[in-house]
Amino acid sequence: MGILVYIEISRDVTLAAREEGITQLFLTNPLLFSDKLLEGRIKQYQNANELNKDIVFLDRGVPDVVAYLNGTDIAYGDNYNQACTNTKYDVVFIFPPWEEIHSNDNERYEDFEEAKRLHNLLDKTYRDFGYTPIIVPTGTVEERTNFILKTLNIS
Repeated sequence: MGILVYIEISRDVTLAAREEGITQLFLTNPLLFSDKLLEGRIKQYQNANELNKDIVFLDRGVPDVVAYLNGTDIAYGDNYNQACTNTKYDVVFIFPPWEEIHSNDNERYEDFEEAKRLHNLLDKTYRDFGYTPIIVPTGTVEERTNFILKTLNIS
């Protein structure tokens, strides 16, 4: 459709760590993993803003990093919250966990119960930063795409 989409970078961070012999960087060093994600997501946000395009999709945002850290007992610096305050998204869509399509792979190790817990943390964190996330209903890829496009008045 000609709309730019920035990919989820956590897989790249995970794969880079694996090349250095670290199987799961988030489990081994959650703060280092989160620092790398924060840096990458800020860079994506800045790049997207520099393009002057009407619509750009980012698969995950800066508040996601805070949400995942909030799901741990790890203390993190105020730079995380400041980054969330400094990066403002026009619209936030959230895809809730869907058991029928949930699967694990080398980078996604969370089971479905953990996915539900993380979903609740994501929703709460975005709300805490002033967003009203739009929940994308289950359905085919086409139905979900149409929902998003209709919501954005693109269809």
